Amino acid sequence: MQKAEKQNNPKQEILKAVLIFLCSYLIFLVLWIQVKDSYSKGIIYLASHLVTVVKDAEFGGMKQARDIIKATFKPVKHKTGIQINIPVKTSSYTFNAPLTFAIMAALYFFIERRKRAYAEALLLLLFIHLLYVFSLEMKELTQVFIDMGLEKVNKIRIFICQFLWSFTDNMVIRFEPFLIGVYMFIRFKAGRKHKLL
Repeated sequence: MQKAEKQNNPKQEILKAVLIFLCSYLIFLVLWIQVKDSYSKGIIYLASHLVTVVKDAEFGGMKQARDIIKATFKPVKHKTGIQINIPVKTSSYTFNAPLTFAIMAALYFFIERRKRAYAEALLLLLFIHLLYVFSLEMKELTQVFIDMGLEKVNKIRIFICQFLWSFTDNMVIRFEPFLIGVYMFIRFKAGRKHKLL
């Protein structure tokens, strides 16, 4: 009985979680610096192609200058010689990633179905980053098209683009580690009597 109590001691599990969080944060921070640029290019590449699905534009490639990656777009129907560069600062949406990974690691002892939990958490993180870049490029591209006379002024569309980006930038990105941590804990909390699909 005493051994079982020691193994299930909440204080020990919390201490383990804190130690895992601190150690893993330092490790993920170092690793993230190495892969951040490559990851950001992939996110911008995917988001830019998604933008071309809803905008009358063609994706023309990317150029990187330190922490900024410029996504190039070309209007499809009008003034085809024009190129529109939209700068995306990678640290604006990736700065919380090491903290997010550390929180995910710290939850190891408190969740069930760990493979699925971590897979869903990573997909959620990917979705948040895609949403950030997509909404930013949509907002900027819509404004440029209107200024150039390539798109009619539509106040509802402008409001939606600005609101989506502002909400993602001010709320979702800044609270990303805690949103993903809460999601994992609630959905995959150990000892639950029923399982969500």
